[in-house]
Amino acid sequence: MKILFISSWFPNKLEPTNGNFVQRHAEAVALQHEVEILHTIGDFDQKETFVFDDKVINGIRTLIIYYKNSKNPVQNFLRRMKAYKMGFAKMQKPDLVHANVLHNNMLFAVYLKKKYKIPFVVTEHWTALQKQNLNKTSGNIKRIAKFIAKNAGFILPVSENLLESLKMIGIKTPMKVISNVVNTEIFDIKSTDQNSTIKFLHVSSLIPRKRPDKIIETVHQLKQNGYDVSLEIGGDGDTETLNNLVMKLGAESYISVFDEISYSEVAEKMQTSDCFILFSDNETQGCVILESYACGKPVIATAVGGVPEFVKPGLGVLIEKANEKELYEAMKNFAEQKMNVQSPEVLRQFVIDNFSKESICRQFTEVYKNILSTSDSQ
Repeated sequence: MKILFISSWFPNKLEPTNGNFVQRHAEAVALQHEVEILHTIGDFDQKETFVFDDKVINGIRTLIIYYKNSKNPVQNFLRRMKAYKMGFAKMQKPDLVHANVLHNNMLFAVYLKKKYKIPFVVTEHWTALQKQNLNKTSGNIKRIAKFIAKNAGFILPVSENLLESLKMIGIKTPMKVISNVVNTEIFDIKSTDQNSTIKFLHVSSLIPRKRPDKIIETVHQLKQNGYDVSLEIGGDGDTETLNNLVMKLGAESYISVFDEISYSEVAEKMQTSDCFILFSDNETQGCVILESYACGKPVIATAVGGVPEFVKPGLGVLIEKANEKELYEAMKNFAEQKMNVQSPEVLRQFVIDNFSKESICRQFTEVYKNILSTSDSQ
């Protein structure tokens, strides 16, 4: 099948990691189908109204159109839609559009369906549409999400938690959970030198809801209490504040902060760590949990959003949101080898069976066939 991916978020020169999970979905689908990717994004620094960036990335033709951004949201929306139309004219006509995120950008998928009779599905990742955030999400965002969903053939949230949340805003379109994908070639088990120090790891955007400062303080507390532990913590966020905290605690010898790193470097850090820590206030799924398993490493994570669906007994430990005492106890138990963890091979097999490129491709293909056979018969 010819599948066109469009997304409200996608990696680009302004936000290199934004929506990288969408790129991985596209790469999974490309194992069996002809895939092209079209994305548009506004750039305030751009002189020209439209700039086309057309290249092949990881074997997939990817066209990103940058439009001149302004402070007028209506003008930006119209430019974005025009950029999508200009881009679509350069792509092959797809059998199906795979849209991502029920944001007003994806009104373009509705337009394609009305004008060219091209059916579409939507994969949903957005924390704004999770039940615990719905009271803070504007009525307008919810109305647009419902309108787009009503026109879609299927909605594919990445977790059960998100599926239940979408039902709460009144979405009645057929839904099926298809998770984020893990590249099991990069995230693999590597044998490393045995070390008596217990090495914890955290990688994220380091925004406040990830609570990176509390992870640092907990590792410092463990060290003060005589535990032989270390922490590597970093990502594409405010590392300066974290570095200052490490220095203030005098913890430079056992806590290191790193800036944004590549996907394969994340895998290397996981392979040389002992346990991944996720202390977020909210997550739709938490790709890093699955990536850690693929490297044979267990996780300690907060029971928020979709996380409990992926942290099963023997794979990791769930703790209460914002409960630093529980975080300390879980990390202490791990350091004392009191945490019940399956073998690295069992952790990895769980990912291969459910979240590898091949598995996700099969799950999407089933949905595509279902939609295309339904639209053919209409």
